[in-house]
Amino acid sequence: MTPQLSTLANGLRIATDRIDTVDTVSLGIWVDVGTRHEPSDINGVAHFLEHMAFKGTERRSALAIAEEIEAVGGHLNAYTSRESTAYYAKMLKEDVSLALDILSDILQNSTFEPEELERERAVILQEIGQANDTPDDIVFDHFQECAYPDQAMGRPVLGKPEIIRRIERDTVIRYLRTHYGARRMVLAASGHLEHDRIAQLADELLAGLPADRPAPTEPACYAGGDRREQRDLEQLHLVLGFPGVVLGDPDYYAACVLSTAFGGGMSSRLFQEIREKRGLVYTIHSFVHGYRDGGLFGVYAGTGEAEAAELLPAVCQEVLRLEDGLTPVELNRAKTQMKAGLLMSLESTSARCEQLAQHLLIHGTPFDPLEIVGRIEAVDDAAIHRVVTRWRSAPPTLAALGPLSGLEDFDRVRERFAA
Repeated sequence: MTPQLSTLANGLRIATDRIDTVDTVSLGIWVDVGTRHEPSDINGVAHFLEHMAFKGTERRSALAIAEEIEAVGGHLNAYTSRESTAYYAKMLKEDVSLALDILSDILQNSTFEPEELERERAVILQEIGQANDTPDDIVFDHFQECAYPDQAMGRPVLGKPEIIRRIERDTVIRYLRTHYGARRMVLAASGHLEHDRIAQLADELLAGLPADRPAPTEPACYAGGDRREQRDLEQLHLVLGFPGVVLGDPDYYAACVLSTAFGGGMSSRLFQEIREKRGLVYTIHSFVHGYRDGGLFGVYAGTGEAEAAELLPAVCQEVLRLEDGLTPVELNRAKTQMKAGLLMSLESTSARCEQLAQHLLIHGTPFDPLEIVGRIEAVDDAAIHRVVTRWRSAPPTLAALGPLSGLEDFDRVRERFAA
């Protein structure tokens, strides 16, 4: 993997990765703007804007956008996260110019027709309703809000219904015009392509983007705490977590290795102890979320009401056991899992495109899988110890949703982790 890079006069970065053995191209525009860049009174506007970008431009209706890309067998999609927004496509190699033309069109010439906006408002409200009806999904929003209370990093990506209902057309347009600048964007592409051709098309289609659009960012400040919601469900869904490691930190990959060993597969400690030996759950896993100035490490589990009383102390016990480090077998197995996952992902043009874009946005440098493999291989016992020490540096966060009877009191949970 040898990426090529170019930069337009307005600051837009172009990164490509040529693969001669495929007949497709994955291509997209990533914007260094997400939910954490929203004022609290318009939470959800970044996601609203992402939806509206596909609802018609000066040259294309919403139907025409869909028909043009699907007529050549391609597809378009987008997503919004807490720190970025992406608009991307996959198509046959001969249709790259069409895909980039559509992406550049929706980012620069969307009309935000009032009728379309009202229809999409209803769609987003349905999306929020669907998330609220999916307990193993929404509990992560509760966890995020509890970990980062009363701040941008803790707000939901979809926004809250009462805010979505009152966001106006001018608010969406103003957010686009005040946040989307070329210096905050990366055009990434992977597949059977010519870098110079992609760069030429970008210059023709995107050179008119304004260079600078500041995106004020409220610092992330982990607090921790407890949030519980009683619901009439068959299962209790809970997330227990701690402050993690920021993106770009030298120990970030150590955190990922530790999480993999702890709860990243069927051989992991959590799966073996909590599910296989004790039979307390069907699903359990650990995770690492890294941000520019913060991070989270956590455990998700779903269990029945009768098992809730035993589950939480058991998970706490396993977390505390991490202070003793990993065995050599666990450490090597986790590193191998991570390396294999990374190298397998290189078989996907979509994954390679995403990796190119995100690495440039976050680190400002090209994605180099061999460098990442080297960092994974370098993880040792000392790095694992440093990561665990960080996780134990602040109070825990607990989010629980479902039948709460029998769930241990938060004060008792906090006492378990008291230094």
